[in-house]
Amino acid sequence: MSIKKTLAVAGATGFIGRWFIETYKHQYNIIALSRKKISTQNDIVEWRMVDLFSISSSVNALQGVDYALYLVHSMQPSTRLNQGNFEDTDLLLADNFSRAAETCKLKHIVYVGGILPKDDLNISKHLKSRFEVEQVLGSRSTPLTAVRAGIIIGPGGSSFRIVKRLVQNLPIMACPKWTKSKNQPVDLRIALKSIEQIFGDEKFFNLPIEIGGSEIVTYMDILKITAKEMKRKRWIFSIPFFSLGMSKLWVGLFSGSNKNFVSPLIESLRHDMTLKTSISLKNLPSFTLKETIKRASDSTITIPMAPKGVAQTKDKNTVRSVQRIANPARKTAEWVAQSYPIWLSKIFNKVIEAEEQNNLLKFKLLGLTLLQLEYIKNRSDKNRQLFYITGGYLTKRTNRGWLEFRSILDDNYIITAIHEFVPRLPWVIYKFTQAKAHLLVMKKFEKHLNTMKS
Repeated sequence: MSIKKTLAVAGATGFIGRWFIETYKHQYNIIALSRKKISTQNDIVEWRMVDLFSISSSVNALQGVDYALYLVHSMQPSTRLNQGNFEDTDLLLADNFSRAAETCKLKHIVYVGGILPKDDLNISKHLKSRFEVEQVLGSRSTPLTAVRAGIIIGPGGSSFRIVKRLVQNLPIMACPKWTKSKNQPVDLRIALKSIEQIFGDEKFFNLPIEIGGSEIVTYMDILKITAKEMKRKRWIFSIPFFSLGMSKLWVGLFSGSNKNFVSPLIESLRHDMTLKTSISLKNLPSFTLKETIKRASDSTITIPMAPKGVAQTKDKNTVRSVQRIANPARKTAEWVAQSYPIWLSKIFNKVIEAEEQNNLLKFKLLGLTLLQLEYIKNRSDKNRQLFYITGGYLTKRTNRGWLEFRSILDDNYIITAIHEFVPRLPWVIYKFTQAKAHLLVMKKFEKHLNTMKS
């Protein structure tokens, strides 16, 4: 009798995570990861609280784990002010997870991303980000299999929920050009079985696997089939115009979906995303698109829900800033961290001075310490430099925030990130002065790095 493997699900409260746990909770020892503290545990699934922005928290969460299913997409802000886009944030989270997986000696990571476009259009930010996450997750010793999928359709799915709401709310739909793009939607049950089949199988290690249904359809076809299954008479027709911006506004308004989710999704829909020849999976179930949509539209199906939890207590005015800057000379994070204070003093003509002593880095203005950072040597390496924010006039908290420099994607970029920072300045003043100044300084520092020679 084989021993059950322990499998961690990162993104356990999402659509695929909840259904995977429900479907395979007796086949694996499942550890569900959540940023909230789950108080109601059961004997079948163990819930662990994790802050994926923290490497140490991620390492603790992956203790004793064999496999991991990575379903994390940072579409929603996690603090009052998030300076940075979802692409850079996703890179940082993926790098943390990859580091933690290597430390905990995981045997396999499966990541669910998106099918890469087959057309000649510039790849959307959404799909480019998914591919970058794939690259970062697979950049260390833990084997990775990237499952690239188109629209995954099933009960409770966020993408299909948009389709349902559009059909419910709009008797007439003038569909813009992007609704003629081709896709191969995949039934949730096929996606789940594909993921389960891949875990632990060495022939899938460090390879991308594309999954999709057997039917190639347009997004307008999906709207029409959905209307028919929902027994709604809808006039759905195509128009040759309608800008991307108007499409985002239109879909967001009539589907009731958050703009942070709708915007990158709509940008991706302009691509044809069909399967190309790939390693095939065996013994998968087969469903027509009509059967898939009918099941996804069935309101009698019980959708698995995550248990309620309590989020980690944070100060009201907590800030996170994640910035990616180009690094053409491919300098290490160690080099960048050492160069930054020197450069900063120089551009401010020594009005702001950087003073280093005994692992403390102080930024001073006319003798006043604006910010004090403590260098954490034992948790830093050439590709990541970590500093705790321990004092200074500009910070309200001295026991939580941290600053880091990180080289990523084969040193082509540097990520500079401030986490859990609580400003001392009144919020409105901070938001329009210190916060803006930080972004401006990072832009100037990027220009400085672009002048460096390798």
